Amino acid sequence: MAPRYLRVFMRRIVRLIPRPLRNRYGAVVLGLFAWVLFFDRNDLWTNWKHQRDLQKARERTTWYASEIEKTRAQLRELGSDHELLEKFARERYLMKRANEDIFVLVPEKEE
Repeated sequence: MAPRYLRVFMRRIVRLIPRPLRNRYGAVVLGLFAWVLFFDRNDLWTNWKHQRDLQKARERTTWYASEIEKTRAQLRELGSDHELLEKFARERYLMKRANEDIFVLVPEKEE
């Protein structure tokens, strides 16, 4: 049998533990709760990261949808106007006529 001072010390420690956790069922429930929150494959931190990634993906989806709509509008406009198509090709893809020279001005980098 353990000495008296050790039994007194253990009683004091046991009193520090909340009453529902003193029995084995409370301890098991607390252990499972901690496992699910912190150590499981789908823990709290992982779920939060997945929710954040999902929100970013939804924002990108709306941005891409708006960009697709803008591009379709440009395509319809370019398909209907020959002069606008020529202007677009000259500005965007640096196309030129046979008797022209093109000078491309590139701004200098400031250091």
